[in-house]
Amino acid sequence: MDPLAILLLVIATVFCAYMAWNIGANDVANAMGTSVGSKALTLRQAIIIAAVFEFCGAVFVGSRVTDTIRRGMVDTERFTADPLLLVYGMLAALLAAAVWLNIATKYGLPVSTTHAIVGAVTGFGIVAGGLASIQWDTMAKIAMSWIISPLSGGIMAFALFMFLNRKIVNASDPFRALRFHVPILVFIVVTVIGVALVHEGLASLHLPITLAQSVGLAAAVGLPAALVVRVLLIRTTKNRSPKLLNRFNFIEHVFKYLQILTACYVAFAHGSNDVANAVGPYAAVVSILRGDSVTATTPVPTWVLALGGVGIVVGLATYGYKVIETIGRKITELTPSRGFAAEFGTATTVLVCSNLGLPISTTHTLVGAVIGIGFARGISALDFRIVRNIFSSWFITLPATMAISVVLFLAFRYMFGA
Repeated sequence: MDPLAILLLVIATVFCAYMAWNIGANDVANAMGTSVGSKALTLRQAIIIAAVFEFCGAVFVGSRVTDTIRRGMVDTERFTADPLLLVYGMLAALLAAAVWLNIATKYGLPVSTTHAIVGAVTGFGIVAGGLASIQWDTMAKIAMSWIISPLSGGIMAFALFMFLNRKIVNASDPFRALRFHVPILVFIVVTVIGVALVHEGLASLHLPITLAQSVGLAAAVGLPAALVVRVLLIRTTKNRSPKLLNRFNFIEHVFKYLQILTACYVAFAHGSNDVANAVGPYAAVVSILRGDSVTATTPVPTWVLALGGVGIVVGLATYGYKVIETIGRKITELTPSRGFAAEFGTATTVLVCSNLGLPISTTHTLVGAVIGIGFARGISALDFRIVRNIFSSWFITLPATMAISVVLFLAFRYMFGA
């Protein structure tokens, strides 16, 4: 590589790490916020779980989704005459999205990192290649997701919370209700998570497995898990010892473990999808500086995915507490059963919508789910000032990152003489 290429690679590496750090501080924090807010997990435990599952999701499944960020937002063929323009654009996009996420995190506002990077890529794309260079159908899908994501998450969480409240929490015999309903819930949770992990994970390994086979494998694990939980609940509630006299405490204790299970899945799914927001533009820069064509589809090196995974975990550990506070405590009061309804509602919504090809944002879905829990408890249970601030930050994200990206792109092009 020539000196300029080496310099650009170093800058890109720093920007990628900074972006990954901000993804951890904002996006991962809101994913783990319900677990910390409900006290199902301590902040330290949430960081450990996120470290394991976010990293595994990023490294083992993350390579599948990078092409949308690398080539799906702008027409890369327009940069074949001057590939360095695309390099400067991707550098601007990384830094613009990271700066915006940093600002949002400072104020405890959960925003979509996907929308941040999409806005940033669109911004430089318009300046560098004109309006025709933008994939407007993708932009339309993102606009749709502003409505689909929070609404679907809210409806799912609302329905699940009302079911739990009616069938278990307020049941005449809550212990009998636990023994009957919780094993069924365990079967559903394990099966849904299993389908997602097997179907998505094995797809990245290019193994010939169908969705129906994934369901069968997941159900084969879910059934014995449900039976084990039923036996444990029967043994635990049989004598109704004094420790179980407070039925609400015991119910929440049981749901704590279900919420932790869903938190693991959300962390894995998030790592597999959102690491692309950091490593996608970076992979494009590395590919171009290496001499590949701007339109080439090249595999993302494992070390690049690992860089993104490490950055995400460090971001959560060092700066994630602000967004965790917003999601876990400020929107509405959460308990493990409410947190489980929000997280499982989110996980199920994302899984179903993804398979139907509908645009979905994990961040927006989770926030919508938490708001749905608040509505189920009554309008007074919601802090509408916080909700208003969150919604405002969502709509500002695209224009803000576009504007920052344009300024940075012009600056980089001037600095490096393109």
